Amino acid sequence: QQFRVKTAQMPKTTDAERLVVQRVGQDLFRAALLDFWGGTCCVTGLAFPQLLRASHIRPWSACETDEQRLDVFNGLLLSPNLDALFDGGWVTFQDDGNMLLCDELDAHARNTLGVGVALAAQKLCPE
Repeated sequence: QQFRVKTAQMPKTTDAERLVVQRVGQDLFRAALLDFWGGTCCVTGLAFPQLLRASHIRPWSACETDEQRLDVFNGLLLSPNLDALFDGGWVTFQDDGNMLLCDELDAHARNTLGVGVALAAQKLCPE
């Protein structure tokens, strides 16, 4: 009943046209990360490229140049759960690759997400 009341006020369609700014070069960045990390998650070793995410260490919006945005050393190839955790600030990485977890992630969440054990990113370059 509550659903019907809330949706009665919606437009006739759930689609909308939008003008968007698209990231040009994101596919090149992802391809470079796939090559650099050998098609595997840099933390878990998951070798399923279709699922892996090209994640920026320094966010795209914070980069000052296009070169920084596309720099392979500004990226991590991560499994979807690690990408969401990293992007949300729930995990970060030390210069040596060791992963640090936010204290708010309790033991159950850590275990469920597969980060309950000590993990580290491989092949990090100290730049």
